[in-house]
Amino acid sequence: MSSAVLCQSETCINGNPPSRMECPTCSKLGIRGSFFCSQECYKAGCEAHKLIHELAKNPGSSVNVGKSPDSYNPFPNFSFTGTVRPLYPLSPRRTVPGHIPRPDYATTGRPNSEMREAGQPPRILSSEEIEKMRTACRLSREVLDIAASHVRAGITTDELDEIVHNATIERNAYPSTLNYRNYPKSVCTSINEVICHGIPDQRILQEGDIVNIDVSLFYDGYHGDVNATYPVGKIDEDSQKLIRTTRESLDASIKLCKPGALFRDLGKAIEPIARANGCAVVRSYTGHGIHELFHCSPNIPHYAKNKAVGTMKTGMIFTIEPMLNLGTNWSEIHWPDNWTATTVDGKRSAQFEETLLITETGVEILTAGRSPSI
Repeated sequence: MSSAVLCQSETCINGNPPSRMECPTCSKLGIRGSFFCSQECYKAGCEAHKLIHELAKNPGSSVNVGKSPDSYNPFPNFSFTGTVRPLYPLSPRRTVPGHIPRPDYATTGRPNSEMREAGQPPRILSSEEIEKMRTACRLSREVLDIAASHVRAGITTDELDEIVHNATIERNAYPSTLNYRNYPKSVCTSINEVICHGIPDQRILQEGDIVNIDVSLFYDGYHGDVNATYPVGKIDEDSQKLIRTTRESLDASIKLCKPGALFRDLGKAIEPIARANGCAVVRSYTGHGIHELFHCSPNIPHYAKNKAVGTMKTGMIFTIEPMLNLGTNWSEIHWPDNWTATTVDGKRSAQFEETLLITETGVEILTAGRSPSI
C-alpha cells in the first residue's frame, strides 16, 4: 500500500513542524510514510486515520467504516452496484420545535396538498409570494454553505444531517425532506455512485469521496431547494471532471431561461456538454416547480429530445438539477430503503441544483451563492 501520511513532510495539517513519530499500526501493516508530529496530532486525526488501517486489513470494505462498533449493513444480501454501503443504525428522528411552522406532511408523511394539485399548470407567483421565495431560497443557500464547510474525511453523513437540521431550525425553518413521503432525515447526502436521495447514516466520509448535499427548507409557508457536489479532500481526475461538467451543464441551461423559452429545450443545453465530457444524463429524475408545494409542475427533464410541456412565463419558479453519471449509462438501481438511487455500473454521479425565478427580462437565481442573476 502507498503512503498514508497525515502530517506532511514540510508541515502537518495543524501547522506543526516536520514529524518524526511513525504510526505503529501502519508500520505493522506495511503502510509507509505515516508520520505524526506529536501524540496530540495523532489523536486529533484518529478517526479519519483509522480508515487507512481498515483499508489495509480489508481492501474494498473501508466504504463501510463507521464510528460506532455496532454499525452494520442492513441489506447484506443486496447486490450493490458499487462500493458504497448503507451503515445503520440510523439515528433517531430529529425533533423540530413546536413554534416552527411545518408543511402538511410533517406529521403524516403524506404531501396531500401536492397530490391535490397534481396535473395543474405551473403557477404564476405574486410579488409577495416571490419575496417569500427569495427568503426561503436565501436561507437554503446559507444552510448548504454551512454544511459544505464541514465536509472532510472523518465526518459521518449523519453528522452532516445534524448540522443541516440545527442550522435550519436556528433560522426558524423546517427541513423540507423530514418525513416527506416518510423520508427519515433532514438532508440528502449522496456519495460517489449514489445519484440522489442518499440517507445520512453512520458512514464516515473518506479522502477521495465526492458527496452531494441536497438542502431544502420550509420557511413562512414556502420551500427553498438547492444542492451541490463537493470533493472530500483530494479526488481523482475523473471525479473532478464529473463535478466540473455537471456544474457547467446546469449553468448552460440557466442561460436559456427567460419568458417564452420552452422547458423541453433545457435538455438540449445539458446533454451535449455531458456527452462531450464522457458523461450520461440521468433521465428518471427531473427539475420541478416549487413554492408552497415542495414538488409541483412544471416537470423539467435534463436530457435532449424530451417531451416536456410548457413555456416559461414571468413569475414562475422552478428548479433545474441535472444528475450526470460517468460513462454512458444513465439508468439507476434503488436500494431496499426505497430512497437511495445508484448508478447501475457503480460509476460516480454528481448533481447541482438551483431554484430559479423567471423575470420580465430573464432569470434570477434565487439560491445563488454570490451573483443573484445572469
